[in-house]
Amino acid sequence: MNRLAGVTSPYLLQHADNPVDWWPWGPEAFEEAKRRDVPVLLSVGYSACHWCHVMAHESFEDATVAGYLNAHFVPVKVDREERPDVDAVYMEAVQAATGQGGWPMTVFLTADAEPFYFGTYFPPEPRHGMPSFQQVLEGVVAAWTDRRDEVAEVAGRIVRDLASRSLTAGEGAVPGEAELAQALLRLTRDYDEKHGGFGGAPKFPPSMVLEFLLRHHARTGAEGALQMAADSCAAMARGGIYDQLGGGFARYSVDREWIVPHFEKMLYDNALLCRVYAHLWRATGSDLARRVALETADFMVRELRTAEGGFASALDADSEDAQGRHVEGAFYVWTPAQLREVLGEEDAAFAAAHFGVTEEGTFEEGSSVLRLVRAGAAQDEGEVAQDEAAQDEAEDAVRVAGVRSRLFAARELRARPERDDKVVAAWNGLAIAALAETGAYFGRPDLVERATEAADLLVRVHMGDVARLCRTSKDGRAGDNAGVLEDYGDVAEGFLALASVTGEGAWLEFAGFLLDIVLERFTGEGGQLYDTADDAERLIRRPQDPTDSATPAGWTAASGALLSYAAHTGSEAHRTAAEGALGIVGALGPKAPRFIGWGLAVAEALLDGPREVAVAGPVGGELHRTALLGRSPGAVVAAGEGPDAGTEFPLLVDRPSMGGEPAAYVCRHFVCDAPTTDAEELAAKLGA
Repeated sequence: MNRLAGVTSPYLLQHADNPVDWWPWGPEAFEEAKRRDVPVLLSVGYSACHWCHVMAHESFEDATVAGYLNAHFVPVKVDREERPDVDAVYMEAVQAATGQGGWPMTVFLTADAEPFYFGTYFPPEPRHGMPSFQQVLEGVVAAWTDRRDEVAEVAGRIVRDLASRSLTAGEGAVPGEAELAQALLRLTRDYDEKHGGFGGAPKFPPSMVLEFLLRHHARTGAEGALQMAADSCAAMARGGIYDQLGGGFARYSVDREWIVPHFEKMLYDNALLCRVYAHLWRATGSDLARRVALETADFMVRELRTAEGGFASALDADSEDAQGRHVEGAFYVWTPAQLREVLGEEDAAFAAAHFGVTEEGTFEEGSSVLRLVRAGAAQDEGEVAQDEAAQDEAEDAVRVAGVRSRLFAARELRARPERDDKVVAAWNGLAIAALAETGAYFGRPDLVERATEAADLLVRVHMGDVARLCRTSKDGRAGDNAGVLEDYGDVAEGFLALASVTGEGAWLEFAGFLLDIVLERFTGEGGQLYDTADDAERLIRRPQDPTDSATPAGWTAASGALLSYAAHTGSEAHRTAAEGALGIVGALGPKAPRFIGWGLAVAEALLDGPREVAVAGPVGGELHRTALLGRSPGAVVAAGEGPDAGTEFPLLVDRPSMGGEPAAYVCRHFVCDAPTTDAEELAAKLGA
């Protein structure tokens, strides 16, 4: 066992038995490098990363490679999900130097943590133009020994370049109609009309962009925006990226047609997409969207929920196949023979046609990823359709359900992918928002309860006594790493959604605690936002990235929560901070909308108001449900009755019922409509 044996990160624990003498990130490792006068090898990955496992098996479990590493380096292993700040700083350097990035990330550092050589995956033998990992190690040692001045010069230049990249809040004006229209036009040019989504292979679910498109349609009526969102959602839901038996989405598709996924399942993808499909149903009434939202929510609860009530980070891409080999996708793929074994000849033939399972296979070794290939591309099985093919599919709905149930039961007997059980604050915030809204929309109070339990865990374990978030927990024990901006923004977003759904004002108050810390600790003198607090560990650069990756950028996540909180409370400080932060969206949105989708979605809310809806009536009543189903971008909802309602929600102050009947009040841009007791009139006010 090496120095990782006592850590809590499941990813680091996967390397605790390596012959490599790994150190966790910390000053002790760099002091050791200075004492021995050797460079640091920084290896960054995460537990569900397939190629991280491959490199670990090929190189880090090899005694010869480990012996060389231990003799000439101080090897440091980092879980990118626990330390997104460390990951962000060095990934920026890798991308600047090589033009690309990814995981595993391999960076060589001086004892002052300054990078001088970079890479990602290195094979055990030279291949495809890549040197072997051993060759890389020997080359770095030679440079360190014989050309130390050159190494120092390169490291210093990289650090100076990174330090010069600081952003200000005034990069652009607050985005208006013109900027959002330009962003939509650019997205239209990048859109894959044949297969949905944006760009080519590999193709990632564009969750935040889809939210922008739905909000833009709600505000402007632009049918093209809605069509791109709906068709992309339909293509993903019918593709192999979606688990046709158990629900939930894989990380991405290796092809542009959504057929073969990279099989890891991440909490953040499923939380974001669950919310997208729920919002698509709210906009269109699509049965497909309803089914996928609920199945994805059920997947998260069934397979990612922890004993403490939070949600685990991920399911691995790899698992054992029938021959005992640890391979990617083994849990999910099927051959015709496997279908026959479970279903018998007749139903197996039906399932193969329905799910696209062929003798040749769509994946490896003659196996296929299940997807929906029958009937119209936008029709859900069981959905009433106009054409004959879709009508036949509706008639097959009962048979499909039976086949799915039997295949799911058989799959449950397979060796399961490993689960990364750490609870990440930001991703749980996303899950809370998704489950609360999905539960409210579809009459599933159990989902709202699961969201509330996860929120309770964040308050008890991650916030502690001082309302400062820690990034992760495991088994109910808080980790050592401080929360970053995305944790504060996404958790506040989840709390605000939960407050609107449950009518419990405590969640609004907790969101306010977190957002006050954003204003105090994460905001620069010019109003710009940073990914780490001003009292966080000092790295070679204070990370600051306003662009989305797999999740909303901390910068725009915080701006959205600040805007919603300001709408709830009337706080000018929070609204001013939100508007200032959105300046970067005005600058980047028209140029790179695919990479700042959540910022564009927040900008839609700002342009629309956002609308403030106060329901003086029972939580869960008709007016409250109508308010939650309103499509106005970013609208905030407060509901409650009785003399104490205004103490929990400022929007309910001096908002009485009317003649003993529940009443709804809608305000926007400092102007309020007359209150109404009629649900249809309220729906019209909110675009429903």
